[in-house]
Amino acid sequence: MKPIYLTREGYEKLHKELGYLTKTKRREISKQLEFARGLGDLRENAEYDSAKQAQALLEKRIAELEAQLSQVTILDDTKMDKSKAYLGAAATLKDMDSGEEIVYTLVNQEEADISQNKISINSPVGKALLGHKTGDIIEINVPVGTLKYKVTKISR
Repeated sequence: MKPIYLTREGYEKLHKELGYLTKTKRREISKQLEFARGLGDLRENAEYDSAKQAQALLEKRIAELEAQLSQVTILDDTKMDKSKAYLGAAATLKDMDSGEEIVYTLVNQEEADISQNKISINSPVGKALLGHKTGDIIEINVPVGTLKYKVTKISR
């Protein structure tokens, strides 16, 4: 099996989600099923069908999380080269066209959240950033064209 590399924060987020789903959400769906059974004939019971479908989706997500967490390797950023952009690093980029600066944190796709400027190392920008140092200029081909950035800072 291939390891899944996560930051400590990403691991905690997945672990917390698993706990919520197994403890709270399972109980909620169990109550929905119990209520729907009480409505009568299960063959024509939309509430029961809906609750069973929700239960199946929940169990699928729980299985996915358990599989992911069993393969997780938490990154020890004390052993990483802090001068280069790798998983867990925050890279400050200056757009060479507009002069605008943006900070992206490189994370695994399970942790990606663009609203927090956490981008996946599998995204075009994430892939292009990997291994670059402060001062490097990178060109990134994206669907809308080519982006040109200068790496102005790498931090952990």
